[in-house]
Amino acid sequence: MKNTFGTSIGITVFGESHGPAIGAVLSGMAPGIPVDREFIALQLSKRRPAGKISTARAEKDEFEIISGVFNGKTTGTPITIIIPNKDVKSGDYSEISRLARPGHADYTAQLKYHGFQDYRGGGHFSGRVTAAIVAAGAIAALALKAKGIKIGTHLKSCAGIADREFSDAEADIDRLNALGFAVLDSEIAQAMINEIESAAKDGDSVGGVLETAVCGFPAGVGEPFFDSVESVISHAMFSIPAVKGVQFGDGFALAGMRGSIANDPIQASAGKVTTCTNRAGGVNGGITNGMPIVFSCAIKPTPSIYKTQKTVDYISLGNAELSLKGRHDPAIIHRARIVVDSLTAIVLCDLLAQRFGTDYLMPQVSE
Repeated sequence: MKNTFGTSIGITVFGESHGPAIGAVLSGMAPGIPVDREFIALQLSKRRPAGKISTARAEKDEFEIISGVFNGKTTGTPITIIIPNKDVKSGDYSEISRLARPGHADYTAQLKYHGFQDYRGGGHFSGRVTAAIVAAGAIAALALKAKGIKIGTHLKSCAGIADREFSDAEADIDRLNALGFAVLDSEIAQAMINEIESAAKDGDSVGGVLETAVCGFPAGVGEPFFDSVESVISHAMFSIPAVKGVQFGDGFALAGMRGSIANDPIQASAGKVTTCTNRAGGVNGGITNGMPIVFSCAIKPTPSIYKTQKTVDYISLGNAELSLKGRHDPAIIHRARIVVDSLTAIVLCDLLAQRFGTDYLMPQVSE
């Protein structure tokens, strides 16, 4: 199984939803980078359930760093983070252990692992594993922040309700990073919450689109073709459960424009080259151009719903009906936002390390 991503800086994830623990190993980080445990805890809190719009599973995400950090700073060796699973109710899954939940990986897991997979809560396929990504990503995010690089994600849309667009990207990122429910327009945020709660009352779920902006990232990073900035970020984002689409800048909307509109006019001022618009999302030819990197991820509705659904018993191959019990999210998008931020931070650290060397992120090394 491939559970590692990255080249110079990489992340390895392990664990299952209802196993003893989940965790991550962050390797390749330069020595001397401050590790703020309070900040890691803050980032993890943004992923945890929040009232009626989330699952009732209440994991505290009390993490332990067992290697790679000494006296509050990275040592340069692999950083291993473990998060115990404590609020598990595995019995909720025993009655449906042979039934493929629509929208889940139960059937494909059966085909790949021949019945030896951990079916409880989706096992290693569960979004629960992303908590470890958030913990590791917090270390990467602080290293980037020290270099003037900021990342922020908002719910661009949820249940058909749209947030406002990024305007002043850096100011908007700061605002989003202070919010639990990451929406730029507070009135729109409440409308989204109302729709999520309405879906929950119906035993159903909703999805939406997350939009991410990165400010302060240097120009000239990335490769043409196979390791383009877009392809590397997309590869990482599609590793997050529930992500079904990724686009950069105006993405698919560009297909309906004329070139005179789709192109970003280029200008120079005070010795700095910028573009008048940012329809390309900060990337040309697979390489960053110095404008904010902007991309969006489509998040599907949570597949675990309380409505009766048609399915199969994947052992007998007989038709069946599925009525779920247990604890499930009516929407995952507001919790997935910090997962996108965190994995983006790790990817950006890797891209910088490949371009400038792994010591680039050391606090005392200047650009």
